[in-house]
Amino acid sequence: MQQVLENLTELPSSTGAEEIDLIFLKGIMENPIVKSLAKAHERLEDSKLEAVSDNNLELVNEILEDISPLISVDENVAELVGILKEPHFQGVTFRVENNDLVIARILHGGMIDRQGLLHVGDIIKEVNGHEVGNNPKELQELLKNISGSVTLKILPSYRDTITPQQSYASMERHPAHIRQVFVKCHFDYNPFNDNLIPCKEAGLKFSKGEILQIVNREDPNWWQASHVKEGGSAGLIPSQFLEEKRKAFVRRDWDNSGPFCGTISNKKKKKMMYLTTRNAEFDRHEIQIYEEVAKMPPFQRKTLVLIGAQGVGRRSLKNRFIVLNPARFGTTVPFTSRKPREDEKDGQAYKFVSRSEMEADIKAGKYLEHGEYEGNLYGTKIDSILEVVQTGRTCILDVNPQALKVLRTSEFMPYVVFIAAPELETLRAMHKAVVDAGITTKLLTDSDLKKTVDESARIQRAYNHYFDLIIVNDNLDKAFEKLQTAIEKLRMEPQWVPISWVY
Repeated sequence: MQQVLENLTELPSSTGAEEIDLIFLKGIMENPIVKSLAKAHERLEDSKLEAVSDNNLELVNEILEDISPLISVDENVAELVGILKEPHFQGVTFRVENNDLVIARILHGGMIDRQGLLHVGDIIKEVNGHEVGNNPKELQELLKNISGSVTLKILPSYRDTITPQQSYASMERHPAHIRQVFVKCHFDYNPFNDNLIPCKEAGLKFSKGEILQIVNREDPNWWQASHVKEGGSAGLIPSQFLEEKRKAFVRRDWDNSGPFCGTISNKKKKKMMYLTTRNAEFDRHEIQIYEEVAKMPPFQRKTLVLIGAQGVGRRSLKNRFIVLNPARFGTTVPFTSRKPREDEKDGQAYKFVSRSEMEADIKAGKYLEHGEYEGNLYGTKIDSILEVVQTGRTCILDVNPQALKVLRTSEFMPYVVFIAAPELETLRAMHKAVVDAGITTKLLTDSDLKKTVDESARIQRAYNHYFDLIIVNDNLDKAFEKLQTAIEKLRMEPQWVPISWVY
Protein backbone atom coordinates (compact mmCIF):
# COMPACT_ATOMS: atom_id res chain seq x y z
CA MET A 1 0.00 0.00 0.00
CA GLN A 2 2.73 2.45 1.03
CA GLN A 3 4.80 1.43 -1.98
CA VAL A 4 1.90 2.17 -4.35
CA LEU A 5 1.53 5.69 -2.92
CA GLU A 6 5.28 6.29 -3.22
CA ASN A 7 5.20 5.16 -6.86
CA LEU A 8 2.32 7.53 -7.62
CA THR A 9 4.25 10.42 -6.05
CA GLU A 10 7.36 9.64 -8.08
CA LEU A 11 5.57 9.50 -11.49
CA PRO A 12 6.70 12.20 -13.98
CA SER A 13 4.46 15.26 -14.19
CA SER A 14 1.57 15.13 -16.67
CA THR A 15 -1.21 17.40 -17.82
CA GLY A 16 -4.87 17.35 -18.55
CA ALA A 17 -6.88 14.18 -18.13
CA GLU A 18 -3.84 12.13 -17.11
CA GLU A 19 -3.13 14.42 -14.16
CA ILE A 20 -6.78 14.32 -13.06
CA ASP A 21 -6.72 10.50 -13.22
CA LEU A 22 -3.58 10.38 -11.09
CA ILE A 23 -5.08 12.74 -8.48
CA PHE A 24 -8.27 10.67 -8.42
CA LEU A 25 -6.34 7.40 -8.06
CA LYS A 26 -4.16 8.82 -5.30
CA GLY A 27 -7.26 10.05 -3.48
CA ILE A 28 -8.73 6.53 -3.56
CA MET A 29 -5.53 4.96 -2.26
CA GLU A 30 -5.39 7.45 0.65
CA ASN A 31 -9.00 6.77 1.66
CA PRO A 32 -9.07 5.36 5.27
CA ILE A 33 -11.39 2.54 4.26
CA VAL A 34 -9.08 1.41 1.47
CA LYS A 35 -6.10 1.65 3.82
CA SER A 36 -7.87 -0.53 6.37
CA LEU A 37 -8.83 -3.13 3.78
CA ALA A 38 -5.26 -3.12 2.46
CA LYS A 39 -4.02 -3.60 5.98
CA ALA A 40 -6.29 -6.61 6.39
CA HIS A 41 -5.10 -8.00 3.06
CA GLU A 42 -1.44 -7.62 4.04
CA ARG A 43 -2.06 -9.42 7.33
CA LEU A 44 -3.78 -12.27 5.51
CA GLU A 45 -0.91 -12.47 3.04
CA ASP A 46 1.57 -12.66 5.94
CA SER A 47 -0.37 -15.60 7.38
CA LYS A 48 -0.40 -17.31 3.93
CA LEU A 49 -4.21 -17.41 4.02
CA GLU A 50 -4.34 -19.91 6.87
CA ALA A 51 -7.84 -20.93 7.93
CA VAL A 52 -7.42 -19.41 11.37
CA SER A 53 -5.05 -16.49 12.05
CA ASP A 54 -3.54 -16.11 15.51
CA ASN A 55 -4.46 -12.41 15.43
CA ASN A 56 -7.81 -12.22 13.63
CA LEU A 57 -9.63 -10.65 16.60
CA GLU A 58 -6.80 -8.17 17.02
CA LEU A 59 -6.99 -7.34 13.31
CA VAL A 60 -10.74 -6.70 13.43
CA ASN A 61 -10.31 -4.44 16.46
CA GLU A 62 -7.51 -2.49 14.74
CA ILE A 63 -9.65 -1.92 11.65
CA LEU A 64 -12.58 -0.79 13.80
CA GLU A 65 -10.30 1.66 15.62
CA ASP A 66 -9.05 3.11 12.34
CA ILE A 67 -12.43 3.68 10.68
CA SER A 68 -14.88 4.27 13.56
CA PRO A 69 -14.18 8.06 13.74
CA LEU A 70 -15.40 8.36 10.12
CA ILE A 71 -18.87 6.86 10.70
CA SER A 72 -20.59 10.25 10.76
CA VAL A 73 -19.12 11.40 7.43
CA ASP A 74 -19.38 8.27 5.28
CA GLU A 75 -22.28 5.81 5.19
CA ASN A 76 -19.98 3.16 3.69
CA VAL A 77 -17.87 3.31 6.84
CA ALA A 78 -20.97 2.82 8.96
CA GLU A 79 -21.89 -0.24 6.91
CA LEU A 80 -18.39 -1.75 7.25
CA VAL A 81 -18.40 -1.14 11.02
CA GLY A 82 -21.78 -2.84 11.26
CA ILE A 83 -20.49 -5.89 9.37
CA LEU A 84 -17.36 -6.17 11.53
CA LYS A 85 -19.51 -5.99 14.67
CA GLU A 86 -21.79 -8.83 13.58
CA PRO A 87 -21.87 -11.71 16.08
CA HIS A 88 -19.72 -13.96 13.90
CA PHE A 89 -16.92 -11.40 14.15
CA GLN A 90 -17.06 -11.39 17.98
CA GLY A 91 -15.64 -14.63 19.44
CA VAL A 92 -17.73 -17.15 21.35
CA THR A 93 -16.47 -20.47 22.71
CA PHE A 94 -18.58 -23.60 22.25
CA ARG A 95 -18.47 -27.09 23.71
CA VAL A 96 -20.21 -30.32 22.81
CA GLU A 97 -22.42 -31.59 25.61
CA ASN A 98 -24.94 -34.46 25.29
CA ASN A 99 -24.59 -34.27 21.51
CA ASP A 100 -25.55 -30.57 21.53
CA LEU A 101 -23.53 -27.45 20.72
CA VAL A 102 -23.46 -25.38 23.92
CA ILE A 103 -22.13 -21.87 24.51
CA ALA A 104 -19.22 -22.40 26.92
CA ARG A 105 -17.92 -18.83 27.18
CA ILE A 106 -18.83 -15.30 26.10
CA LEU A 107 -16.02 -12.75 26.24
CA HIS A 108 -16.85 -9.90 28.59
CA GLY A 109 -17.33 -6.52 26.92
CA GLY A 110 -17.85 -7.93 23.41
CA MET A 111 -20.89 -7.30 21.23
CA ILE A 112 -22.69 -10.49 22.32
CA ASP A 113 -22.06 -9.73 25.98
CA ARG A 114 -23.36 -6.16 25.61
CA GLN A 115 -26.48 -7.32 23.77
CA GLY A 116 -27.30 -9.79 26.52
CA LEU A 117 -29.24 -12.05 24.15
CA LEU A 118 -27.06 -15.16 24.51
CA HIS A 119 -25.83 -16.73 27.74
CA VAL A 120 -23.37 -19.37 28.81
CA GLY A 121 -25.15 -22.74 28.72
CA ASP A 122 -27.51 -21.87 25.84
CA ILE A 123 -27.79 -24.62 23.19
CA ILE A 124 -27.46 -23.52 19.55
CA LYS A 125 -29.94 -25.42 17.36
CA GLU A 126 -30.18 -23.45 14.11
CA VAL A 127 -28.50 -20.56 12.28
CA ASN A 128 -30.73 -18.80 9.72
CA GLY A 129 -32.89 -21.92 9.51
CA HIS A 130 -29.99 -24.37 9.09
CA GLU A 131 -29.43 -27.05 11.71
CA VAL A 132 -25.95 -26.81 13.22
CA GLY A 133 -25.55 -30.30 14.68
CA ASN A 134 -22.76 -30.74 17.21
CA ASN A 135 -19.68 -29.76 15.20
CA PRO A 136 -18.21 -26.33 16.07
CA LYS A 137 -16.20 -26.25 12.81
CA GLU A 138 -19.38 -26.64 10.76
CA LEU A 139 -20.93 -23.75 12.69
CA GLN A 140 -17.84 -21.66 12.01
CA GLU A 141 -18.05 -22.36 8.27
CA LEU A 142 -21.78 -21.64 8.26
CA LEU A 143 -21.30 -18.26 9.93
CA LYS A 144 -18.39 -17.44 7.61
CA ASN A 145 -20.59 -17.85 4.53
CA ILE A 146 -23.51 -15.79 5.86
CA SER A 147 -23.90 -12.17 4.77
CA GLY A 148 -26.22 -9.73 6.48
CA SER A 149 -28.12 -10.53 9.64
CA VAL A 150 -27.79 -13.74 11.65
CA THR A 151 -30.82 -15.42 13.25
CA LEU A 152 -30.16 -18.07 15.89
CA LYS A 153 -32.57 -20.63 17.29
CA ILE A 154 -31.49 -21.58 20.82
CA LEU A 155 -32.58 -23.54 23.85
CA PRO A 156 -31.92 -21.12 26.74
CA SER A 157 -30.15 -22.34 29.86
CA TYR A 158 -32.18 -20.32 32.41
CA ARG A 159 -29.51 -21.01 35.03
CA ASP A 160 -28.41 -18.39 37.51
CA THR A 161 -25.03 -16.91 36.73
CA ILE A 162 -22.35 -15.86 39.19
CA THR A 163 -22.04 -12.11 39.46
CA PRO A 164 -18.81 -11.28 37.61
CA GLN A 165 -17.87 -8.63 40.15
CA GLN A 166 -17.87 -11.01 43.12
CA SER A 167 -14.45 -11.61 44.59
CA TYR A 168 -12.80 -14.97 43.99
CA ALA A 169 -10.95 -14.70 47.30
CA SER A 170 -13.59 -13.13 49.49
CA MET A 171 -16.91 -14.63 48.41
CA GLU A 172 -17.14 -16.45 51.72
CA ARG A 173 -16.21 -13.32 53.64
CA HIS A 174 -18.66 -11.07 51.80
CA PRO A 175 -21.21 -13.29 50.01
CA ALA A 176 -23.75 -10.53 49.64
CA HIS A 177 -21.37 -7.68 48.96
CA ILE A 178 -21.04 -6.94 45.26
CA ARG A 179 -17.94 -4.98 44.29
CA GLN A 180 -15.31 -4.80 41.59
CA VAL A 181 -12.45 -7.26 41.89
CA PHE A 182 -8.85 -6.34 41.10
CA VAL A 183 -5.75 -8.50 41.39
CA LYS A 184 -2.01 -7.92 41.33
CA CYS A 185 -0.22 -10.52 39.20
CA HIS A 186 2.81 -12.30 40.63
CA PHE A 187 3.94 -13.96 37.39
CA ASP A 188 4.33 -13.20 33.68
CA TYR A 189 1.84 -14.69 31.25
CA ASN A 190 1.75 -14.94 27.47
CA PRO A 191 -1.23 -16.89 26.05
CA PHE A 192 0.70 -17.75 22.87
CA ASN A 193 3.13 -19.77 25.01
CA ASP A 194 0.32 -21.60 26.83
CA ASN A 195 -0.58 -25.03 25.49
CA LEU A 196 -3.61 -25.31 27.76
CA ILE A 197 -5.56 -22.21 26.76
CA PRO A 198 -8.56 -23.10 24.55
CA CYS A 199 -8.14 -20.05 22.30
CA LYS A 200 -4.75 -18.30 22.22
CA GLU A 201 -6.02 -15.21 20.43
CA ALA A 202 -8.61 -14.67 23.17
CA GLY A 203 -5.93 -14.72 25.90
CA LEU A 204 -4.72 -11.68 27.81
CA LYS A 205 -0.98 -11.10 28.10
CA PHE A 206 0.30 -9.54 31.33
CA SER A 207 3.49 -9.00 33.29
CA LYS A 208 4.41 -9.51 36.92
CA GLY A 209 3.20 -6.60 39.05
CA GLU A 210 0.37 -5.53 36.71
CA ILE A 211 -3.13 -4.86 38.05
CA LEU A 212 -6.01 -6.68 36.33
CA GLN A 213 -9.76 -6.42 36.82
CA ILE A 214 -11.46 -9.81 37.03
CA VAL A 215 -14.76 -9.51 35.16
CA ASN A 216 -15.87 -13.14 34.95
CA ARG A 217 -14.86 -16.26 36.87
CA GLU A 218 -17.58 -18.76 35.96
CA ASP A 219 -15.10 -21.11 34.31
CA PRO A 220 -13.04 -22.80 37.06
CA ASN A 221 -9.96 -22.88 34.80
CA TRP A 222 -10.17 -19.72 32.70
CA TRP A 223 -11.13 -16.34 34.11
CA GLN A 224 -11.85 -13.24 32.05
CA ALA A 225 -9.92 -10.09 32.92
CA SER A 226 -8.89 -6.72 31.51
CA HIS A 227 -5.92 -4.42 32.07
CA VAL A 228 -6.61 -1.60 34.54
CA LYS A 229 -3.86 0.72 33.26
CA GLU A 230 -4.16 0.09 29.53
CA GLY A 231 -7.90 -0.62 29.40
CA GLY A 232 -9.17 -2.55 26.39
CA SER A 233 -11.43 -5.54 26.07
CA ALA A 234 -11.39 -8.58 28.34
CA GLY A 235 -9.36 -11.70 27.64
CA LEU A 236 -8.78 -15.14 29.11
CA ILE A 237 -6.26 -15.74 31.90
CA PRO A 238 -5.54 -18.95 33.84
CA SER A 239 -7.55 -19.13 37.06
CA GLN A 240 -5.95 -19.30 40.49
CA PHE A 241 -6.90 -22.98 40.64
CA LEU A 242 -5.40 -23.84 37.26
CA GLU A 243 -2.16 -21.95 37.81
CA GLU A 244 -1.73 -23.44 41.27
CA LYS A 245 -2.05 -26.92 39.79
CA ARG A 246 0.46 -26.02 37.10
CA LYS A 247 3.01 -24.63 39.55
CA ALA A 248 2.38 -26.91 42.52
CA PHE A 249 5.13 -29.40 41.75
CA VAL A 250 7.70 -27.00 40.35
CA ARG A 251 10.79 -27.09 42.57
CA ARG A 252 11.55 -23.72 44.15
CA ASP A 253 15.11 -22.58 43.41
CA TRP A 254 15.55 -21.33 46.97
CA ASP A 255 14.74 -24.64 48.66
CA ASN A 256 18.32 -25.55 49.51
CA SER A 257 19.97 -22.23 48.86
CA GLY A 258 21.75 -21.90 52.20
CA PRO A 259 21.52 -19.17 54.85
CA PHE A 260 19.57 -15.97 54.37
CA CYS A 261 20.02 -12.38 55.44
CA GLY A 262 21.29 -11.90 58.97
CA THR A 263 23.28 -15.10 59.33
CA ILE A 264 26.87 -15.03 60.48
CA SER A 265 29.26 -17.72 59.34
CA ASN A 266 31.15 -17.79 62.66
CA LYS A 267 29.21 -20.51 64.52
CA LYS A 268 31.06 -19.83 67.77
CA LYS A 269 29.58 -16.35 67.99
CA LYS A 270 26.01 -16.85 66.82
CA LYS A 271 24.07 -19.93 67.87
CA MET A 272 20.77 -19.23 66.10
CA MET A 273 19.43 -17.15 63.25
CA TYR A 274 16.87 -14.44 63.90
CA LEU A 275 13.41 -16.03 63.79
CA THR A 276 9.96 -14.61 63.25
CA THR A 277 8.07 -15.69 66.33
CA ARG A 278 4.65 -15.87 64.67
CA ASN A 279 6.10 -17.75 61.74
CA ALA A 280 9.16 -19.62 62.94
CA GLU A 281 8.88 -22.17 60.13
CA PHE A 282 8.62 -19.94 57.07
CA ASP A 283 6.61 -21.46 54.26
CA ARG A 284 9.15 -21.47 51.46
CA HIS A 285 6.84 -23.47 49.21
CA GLU A 286 4.23 -20.72 49.11
CA ILE A 287 2.83 -20.35 45.59
CA GLN A 288 2.00 -16.78 44.58
CA ILE A 289 -0.39 -16.37 41.64
CA TYR A 290 -2.80 -13.47 42.06
CA GLU A 291 -3.27 -11.18 45.05
CA GLU A 292 -6.55 -9.34 45.46
CA VAL A 293 -5.96 -5.61 45.87
CA ALA A 294 -7.92 -2.39 46.34
CA LYS A 295 -7.16 1.16 45.23
CA MET A 296 -6.68 3.58 48.10
CA PRO A 297 -6.24 7.36 48.14
CA PRO A 298 -2.73 8.66 48.96
CA PHE A 299 -1.69 7.94 52.54
CA GLN A 300 1.45 7.60 54.66
CA ARG A 301 2.46 4.00 55.30
CA LYS A 302 2.89 2.95 58.92
CA THR A 303 6.20 1.19 58.25
CA LEU A 304 8.99 1.30 55.68
CA VAL A 305 10.66 -2.11 55.52
CA LEU A 306 14.10 -2.41 53.93
CA ILE A 307 15.01 -5.92 52.84
CA GLY A 308 18.37 -7.01 51.46
CA ALA A 309 21.52 -9.06 51.87
CA GLN A 310 23.97 -8.27 54.63
CA GLY A 311 26.19 -5.35 53.68
CA VAL A 312 24.09 -3.77 50.90
CA GLY A 313 23.57 -0.47 52.75
CA ARG A 314 20.15 -0.83 54.38
CA ARG A 315 21.29 0.63 57.70
CA SER A 316 22.94 3.62 56.01
CA LEU A 317 19.73 4.42 54.12
CA LYS A 318 17.63 4.05 57.28
CA ASN A 319 19.87 6.32 59.36
CA ARG A 320 19.95 9.01 56.65
CA PHE A 321 16.14 9.17 56.54
CA ILE A 322 15.87 9.49 60.32
CA VAL A 323 18.62 12.12 60.63
CA LEU A 324 17.22 14.30 57.81
CA ASN A 325 13.58 14.12 58.92
CA PRO A 326 13.16 12.89 62.50
CA ALA A 327 9.61 14.31 62.66
CA ARG A 328 8.43 11.93 59.91
CA PHE A 329 10.61 8.86 60.40
CA GLY A 330 11.69 6.82 63.38
CA THR A 331 12.91 3.33 64.20
CA THR A 332 12.88 0.81 67.01
CA VAL A 333 15.45 0.32 69.73
CA PRO A 334 16.47 -3.35 69.94
CA PHE A 335 16.23 -5.28 73.21
CA THR A 336 19.12 -7.31 74.62
CA SER A 337 19.79 -9.49 77.63
CA ARG A 338 23.46 -8.48 77.94
CA LYS A 339 24.67 -6.09 80.61
CA PRO A 340 25.19 -2.43 79.59
CA ARG A 341 28.73 -1.18 79.20
CA GLU A 342 30.01 1.83 81.15
CA ASP A 343 29.27 4.36 78.37
CA GLU A 344 25.85 2.92 77.46
CA LYS A 345 22.50 4.30 78.60
CA ASP A 346 19.32 2.29 78.62
CA GLY A 347 17.01 3.18 75.73
CA GLN A 348 19.64 4.72 73.43
CA ALA A 349 21.42 2.02 71.42
CA TYR A 350 19.69 -0.82 73.31
CA LYS A 351 17.02 -1.50 75.87
CA PHE A 352 18.49 -3.76 78.54
CA VAL A 353 16.35 -6.45 80.16
CA SER A 354 17.08 -9.66 82.05
CA ARG A 355 17.42 -12.89 80.13
CA SER A 356 14.50 -14.47 81.97
CA GLU A 357 12.23 -11.55 81.08
CA MET A 358 13.28 -11.63 77.44
CA GLU A 359 12.82 -15.40 77.19
CA ALA A 360 9.31 -15.08 78.68
CA ASP A 361 8.38 -12.37 76.12
CA ILE A 362 9.78 -14.44 73.26
CA LYS A 363 7.69 -17.39 74.38
CA ALA A 364 4.62 -15.11 74.55
CA GLY A 365 5.13 -14.02 70.91
CA LYS A 366 6.01 -10.41 71.70
CA TYR A 367 9.08 -10.32 69.42
CA LEU A 368 9.04 -9.83 65.68
CA GLU A 369 12.44 -11.52 65.46
CA HIS A 370 15.15 -12.53 67.89
CA GLY A 371 18.51 -14.25 68.02
CA GLU A 372 21.50 -15.05 70.18
CA TYR A 373 25.00 -13.60 69.81
CA GLU A 374 27.97 -14.49 72.05
CA GLY A 375 25.62 -15.89 74.68
CA ASN A 376 23.28 -12.87 74.77
CA LEU A 377 19.78 -12.49 73.33
CA TYR A 378 18.88 -9.66 70.91
CA GLY A 379 15.53 -8.89 69.33
CA THR A 380 12.94 -6.45 67.96
CA LYS A 381 9.78 -6.16 70.01
CA ILE A 382 6.48 -5.77 68.14
CA ASP A 383 5.17 -3.17 70.59
CA SER A 384 8.21 -0.97 69.93
CA ILE A 385 7.17 -0.72 66.26
CA LEU A 386 3.65 0.35 67.21
CA GLU A 387 5.01 2.92 69.66
CA VAL A 388 6.77 4.72 66.78
CA VAL A 389 3.66 4.50 64.57
CA GLN A 390 1.46 5.97 67.33
CA THR A 391 3.59 9.13 67.29
CA GLY A 392 2.51 9.74 63.68
CA ARG A 393 5.85 8.74 62.20
CA THR A 394 6.75 6.00 59.73
CA CYS A 395 8.78 3.30 61.45
CA ILE A 396 11.76 2.23 59.32
CA LEU A 397 12.82 -1.39 59.78
CA ASP A 398 15.76 -3.33 58.32
CA VAL A 399 14.74 -6.86 59.19
CA ASN A 400 15.15 -10.39 57.88
CA PRO A 401 12.80 -11.26 54.99
CA GLN A 402 11.04 -13.92 57.08
CA ALA A 403 9.50 -11.10 59.11
CA LEU A 404 7.47 -9.94 56.09
CA LYS A 405 4.86 -12.63 56.75
CA VAL A 406 4.05 -10.84 60.04
CA LEU A 407 4.52 -7.25 58.90
CA ARG A 408 2.49 -7.30 55.68
CA THR A 409 -0.86 -6.74 57.42
CA SER A 410 -3.22 -3.83 58.08
CA GLU A 411 -1.64 -3.52 61.54
CA PHE A 412 1.67 -2.36 60.04
CA MET A 413 0.76 -1.41 56.41
CA PRO A 414 4.38 -1.63 55.20
CA TYR A 415 5.98 -0.23 52.08
CA VAL A 416 8.50 -2.98 51.31
CA VAL A 417 11.68 -2.02 49.46
CA PHE A 418 14.29 -4.53 48.38
CA ILE A 419 17.81 -3.09 48.36
CA ALA A 420 19.57 -5.22 45.77
CA ALA A 421 23.31 -5.73 45.57
CA PRO A 422 25.01 -4.42 42.41
CA GLU A 423 27.19 -6.52 40.13
CA LEU A 424 30.29 -8.00 41.77
CA GLU A 425 32.73 -5.59 40.07
CA THR A 426 30.69 -2.57 41.15
CA LEU A 427 30.39 -3.88 44.71
CA ARG A 428 34.16 -4.46 44.80
CA ALA A 429 34.84 -0.87 43.67
CA MET A 430 32.35 0.55 46.21
CA HIS A 431 33.95 -1.40 49.05
CA LYS A 432 37.45 -0.24 48.03
CA ALA A 433 36.28 3.40 48.03
CA VAL A 434 34.86 3.03 51.55
CA VAL A 435 38.10 1.46 52.82
CA ASP A 436 40.28 4.10 51.10
CA ALA A 437 38.16 6.87 52.65
CA GLY A 438 38.78 5.41 56.11
CA ILE A 439 35.06 4.88 56.75
CA THR A 440 35.74 1.26 57.63
CA THR A 441 38.82 -0.80 58.38
CA LYS A 442 37.14 -4.12 57.69
CA LEU A 443 38.49 -5.46 54.42
CA LEU A 444 36.17 -7.94 52.67
CA THR A 445 37.53 -10.60 50.37
CA ASP A 446 36.17 -11.38 46.90
CA SER A 447 34.58 -14.46 48.43
CA ASP A 448 32.72 -12.27 50.96
CA LEU A 449 31.52 -9.91 48.25
CA LYS A 450 30.37 -12.77 46.04
CA LYS A 451 28.37 -14.20 48.96
CA THR A 452 26.60 -10.84 49.27
CA VAL A 453 25.70 -10.85 45.55
CA ASP A 454 24.51 -14.47 45.66
CA GLU A 455 22.51 -13.93 48.85
CA SER A 456 20.86 -10.87 47.31
CA ALA A 457 19.77 -12.89 44.29
CA ARG A 458 18.35 -15.69 46.47
CA ILE A 459 16.33 -13.27 48.60
CA GLN A 460 14.91 -11.59 45.50
CA ARG A 461 13.81 -14.90 44.01
CA ALA A 462 12.21 -16.13 47.22
CA TYR A 463 10.46 -12.97 48.41
CA ASN A 464 9.93 -10.96 45.24
CA HIS A 465 6.13 -11.07 45.58
CA TYR A 466 6.35 -9.02 48.78
CA PHE A 467 8.34 -6.12 47.29
CA ASP A 468 6.72 -2.81 46.38
CA LEU A 469 9.98 -1.43 45.00
CA ILE A 470 13.42 -2.74 44.04
CA ILE A 471 16.47 -0.44 44.16
CA VAL A 472 19.94 -1.55 43.10
CA ASN A 473 22.39 0.15 45.46
CA ASP A 474 25.28 0.88 43.13
CA ASN A 475 25.51 4.42 44.51
CA LEU A 476 24.26 5.30 47.99
CA ASP A 477 23.27 8.89 47.13
CA LYS A 478 21.28 7.84 44.07
CA ALA A 479 19.67 4.96 45.95
CA PHE A 480 18.58 7.39 48.67
CA GLU A 481 17.10 9.78 46.08
CA LYS A 482 15.11 6.95 44.44
CA LEU A 483 13.79 5.79 47.79
CA GLN A 484 12.90 9.33 48.85
CA THR A 485 11.02 9.94 45.57
CA ALA A 486 9.04 6.71 46.02
CA ILE A 487 8.09 7.62 49.60
CA GLU A 488 6.88 11.07 48.54
CA LYS A 489 4.69 9.52 45.80
CA LEU A 490 2.81 7.56 48.46
CA ARG A 491 1.54 10.86 49.86
CA MET A 492 0.46 12.19 46.46
CA GLU A 493 -0.75 9.26 44.33
CA PRO A 494 -3.39 6.52 44.83
CA GLN A 495 -2.03 3.15 45.93
CA TRP A 496 -2.96 -0.47 45.28
CA VAL A 497 -2.88 -2.37 48.58
CA PRO A 498 -3.90 -5.89 49.68
CA ILE A 499 -7.66 -6.21 50.03
CA SER A 500 -7.23 -7.38 53.63
CA TRP A 501 -6.04 -3.89 54.56
CA VAL A 502 -9.39 -2.45 53.48
CA TYR A 503 -12.03 -5.05 54.42
